[in-house]
Amino acid sequence: MALLEVRNICKNFGKAKVLKGISFSQEEGTVLSIIGSSGSGKTTLLRCITGLETADAGYISVGERVLFDSSSKVKLSKEEKRENQLTTGLVFQSFNLFPQYNVLDNVLLAPKLDLQKKLKKNKATSEERKSAFDALNKEAVSVIESVGLGDKLSSYPCELSGGQQQRVAIARALMLSPKILCFDEPTSALDPQITVEVLKVIANLAKQGRTMIIVTHEMGFAKEVSDRVIYMDNGFILEEGSPKELFDNPKTESLRAFLSSMLKI
Repeated sequence: MALLEVRNICKNFGKAKVLKGISFSQEEGTVLSIIGSSGSGKTTLLRCITGLETADAGYISVGERVLFDSSSKVKLSKEEKRENQLTTGLVFQSFNLFPQYNVLDNVLLAPKLDLQKKLKKNKATSEERKSAFDALNKEAVSVIESVGLGDKLSSYPCELSGGQQQRVAIARALMLSPKILCFDEPTSALDPQITVEVLKVIANLAKQGRTMIIVTHEMGFAKEVSDRVIYMDNGFILEEGSPKELFDNPKTESLRAFLSSMLKI
């Protein structure tokens, strides 16, 4: 059974039809890369999956949890919507770190707020609260160390390189334990020499069996790290399959032209 199910997703912005009936599924523990030219709908699709955009039609589920169903008239509570959002995590291309917080605080901010609500709801004692926050802090340090930034816990975003800031963003997403970790062009804002360090972190997550969706223009990386690849053009999925199938034997002229253009960059 697939972990992620996406069926007939459509999304318009005014008169512009951006997604035109997107359907695919993804197994747990696999890496799916989405490639295609700018404007093909890749980022919009990712934002619909993660709940940052609401599709106009279709169905999205992660495991047994339905994230979106245009045919349903059931209204979700705020708590249910929050639980849906936690099934996916999104790493943006522009980092989106809070400049006033150091690395540790950036990574802890969201899980701290969730923990505070949980402890308040359960009427936890002061001792229970201290124990819970100590455990959360320890977990955050461990996650930050896992992306190679154990020596930067007290550093602020302005003191970090672009690659280091992106690794903080990855750690922040991991702290919420999403079932699916999504990346939207995670290296597009980075210099080529810094890109490598971020790609190494993502490749290591793939080796750990993390379920990931990666929107990327790094064709070599997509070929190396992906279990499956989707090629999008003009709001449609034109081809999907293994990296070998898409990169070594493209079936459409559109994909052949796209891959040829990427080799010239």
